[in-house]
Amino acid sequence: MKYSYRFVLIAALFVTCLLTANIIASKLVNFGPFVLPAAVIIFPFSYIFGDILTEVYGYQQARKIIWLGFLCNLIFVIFAWLGQLLPSASFWTNQQAYVAILGYTPRLLLASFLGYLAGEFSNSFVLAKMKIMTKGKWLWSRTISSTIVGEGLDSVIFIIVAFAGTPLFVAIMILWHWLVKIVIEVIFTPLTYVIVNYLKKNESIDTYDYKTDFNPLRIIERKSIQ
Repeated sequence: MKYSYRFVLIAALFVTCLLTANIIASKLVNFGPFVLPAAVIIFPFSYIFGDILTEVYGYQQARKIIWLGFLCNLIFVIFAWLGQLLPSASFWTNQQAYVAILGYTPRLLLASFLGYLAGEFSNSFVLAKMKIMTKGKWLWSRTISSTIVGEGLDSVIFIIVAFAGTPLFVAIMILWHWLVKIVIEVIFTPLTYVIVNYLKKNESIDTYDYKTDFNPLRIIERKSIQ
C-alpha cells in the first residue's frame, strides 16, 4: 500500500492522543461523584481514530499503527525514565514534580501496555468483522459496538492490574471509566462519519477484511479484498 498524507495524518493523530493521554493521566479530576484520570477526556479519541483507520484502510493497516503507538509510547517512557535519572542542575528544584508527573511505576506501565494492546486490537477486530456482517452499512453500530468491547477490555485490564484492591471500588472505577469513554464515542460519531466519508471519497478506498489474517503479531501481510 502506498501511504497518503491523509493516512499519515490519521496515524499521527492516533499516536498523539495516546501519548497525550499517558502524560495527563497523572492528574485526577472529578467526574460527577467519581474521581478519574484526566486522560479520560482524550484517550477515547485514540479509539475514534483507530475506528477510522480500520473502517477505511482495513485491519492490516490499523494493526501497524497500533504497534507504532505501542513503540512510540515505549520510547517515551524509556526516555522519561532516563530524564528522571540524570543529575539535576544545582539551581533546578523541580525533581519531585518531574517524578510525580512522569515517574511511572512498573505496575502502572504493565497495566497501561496490557490494556492498550487488548483494547485496541479487539476494537479493530470487532469493527472489521462487523463491517463484513453489515455489508458496510450502519457505521455507527460498528464504531459504538467495537468501542464497547475495546474500551471495556482496556478499562477492566488497566484498573484491575493498576489498582487491585477492594473489589467494589475496582468494579465502580471500571464501570465509570467504561461509560465515560463510550459516551465520548457516541458524541463524536457524527465527526467520525464526516472523516470516514471524506477519506473513502478522496482515497478511493473502502477495505473489507474478507481474507485478512487477524493475528495481531503477524508481520508479513496477506492481501485483503477491497
